[in-house]
Amino acid sequence: MKTYNIFISHAWKYTEHYNKVVQWLNEAQSEGKFNWKNYSVPEHDPLIDPNTSSGKTKLKNALEAQIKPASIVIILAGMYAAHSDWIDFEIDTAVSYEKYIIGVKPWGQERIPTKVSNNADIMVGWNKSSVVDAVAAR
Repeated sequence: MKTYNIFISHAWKYTEHYNKVVQWLNEAQSEGKFNWKNYSVPEHDPLIDPNTSSGKTKLKNALEAQIKPASIVIILAGMYAAHSDWIDFEIDTAVSYEKYIIGVKPWGQERIPTKVSNNADIMVGWNKSSVVDAVAAR
């Protein structure tokens, strides 16, 4: 069974979206569809405090180190992504390392941030089968 190294880009303010995608991927793994390793940076396990004097540079280096070994980067494409310098950085880093980017359009959302739609290899809807199928197709 194939193992995917996945980085999930998200805003901590919307941790419930991140948690739902992690749940879907864990369920797919339990169902024997694939294995996956989580390279994300969840709110409960931050890499570095970006509010310190050297924190921003350290955080960028740490995020790059998390994205580099990932085979897939999932971007949760809520409109908050259009206003997040960190999500922009994660997208730019994923593009620079030629990572496969899956954009996930949150349930009920009409618009997608241009940065996400312009850089995603595929955009999928907010449901388990769409996300799981996009990962498994890789």
